[in-house]
Formats: sequence, structure tokens, C-alpha cells
Amino acid sequence: MGQQQLLLIVLSVIIVGVAIAVGVTQFRSSAVDSNRQAVIGDLVNLAAKAQRYFRTPEQLGGGGQDFIKFDLSSIESSNANGTYIISDSTANTTTIEIQGTGTETGNDDTNPVQATVTVTADAITTVIDN
Repeated sequence: MGQQQLLLIVLSVIIVGVAIAVGVTQFRSSAVDSNRQAVIGDLVNLAAKAQRYFRTPEQLGGGGQDFIKFDLSSIESSNANGTYIISDSTANTTTIEIQGTGTETGNDDTNPVQATVTVTADAITTVIDN
């Protein structure tokens, strides 16, 4: 084989290697973004449930204008997207925070994807933690 043919083979191997590396990186990034969006979607659904609980009178099984007894069932606290917990809502009865932890590693390359929603009677605020 001539030197030109060897150079073309080496160059082809390098190009294929770079293409594979870029593909793997894009797939990984897509998986993290998808998991983060899924966790945020679940958190917004749980926040809407918390608002519904807040507005429902106690006689009908609701909170009667507070979040103190709001809780997540075992089905709601974990799914394929991640796990969800409620912060201590007894400090402020008109605000509750729900934190979601995903299954993919987040932006810091160490901890999983995390997001938190703050729920009040009239608003839902989402913060991406990782």
C-alpha cells in the first residue's frame, strides 16, 4: 500500500471516531434534557393537585385554605422519571415546595437532575436546581 492510501485510512478512522463521539454526546445531552422536562412536568401536575387540595373545603376532603395535611401517595412519590418529596409545609400554611429528583445525571455531572416547584394558592414557580 502506498503512503497516500494509508493516510486516507487513518483520516477515515479519525473522522468516524469523532462522529461517534459527537453522536454519543448529543444522545446523552438529549437524555438529560428529556428527564429534566419529564420531572418538571410531573412537578407541575403535583403542584396543580396541591392547589386543588388547597382550595377544596375540609368537609370535602381538602385543605380548607392551607397545605398542612397535603401529602403524596406512594404512586405519586415515585415513577420512571424520578422521585418527589414535599418540604415541610407547616412553617407556612399558604406555600408548599415539592422537589423532584430525576434518574439522569444533571448539569454538574455528579448529582441527578433536580427541580423544585413552589406552590401558592394562585401561582406555581419552577426552579431548576441541577
